[in-house]
Amino acid sequence: MTHTLKKDHLTPARQRLLELMQTTHYGKIKDLSVKDGQPILVPPPRVIRKIKIAAKDPRTKAASGDFTLKKEITEFFEHLDRLGTGVVKCIEVKNGLPFSMDIEEKDRR
Repeated sequence: MTHTLKKDHLTPARQRLLELMQTTHYGKIKDLSVKDGQPILVPPPRVIRKIKIAAKDPRTKAASGDFTLKKEITEFFEHLDRLGTGVVKCIEVKNGLPFSMDIEEKDRR
């Protein structure tokens, strides 16, 4: 049996990060601090948007209300849970969803 995760099930910090990814649409979120699996948004991470010249801006407002989370979102937050406390150096965002992430790790030997 699979459990469907919805936006309202997320902590307020995770909801704000999800909304940031949605409004970024295409680009990168850099230097996101994480404590106990939760994003720390004060101070805010750096956002670098990718803009195509002579193309219509595809960004839309962040989806409001509750909705079922896509697999990319749930997997992304699972990675934050495994990280625990640390820094996500870069989150690559495509079409408002996390595509890849670079995590700074200490030597775990």
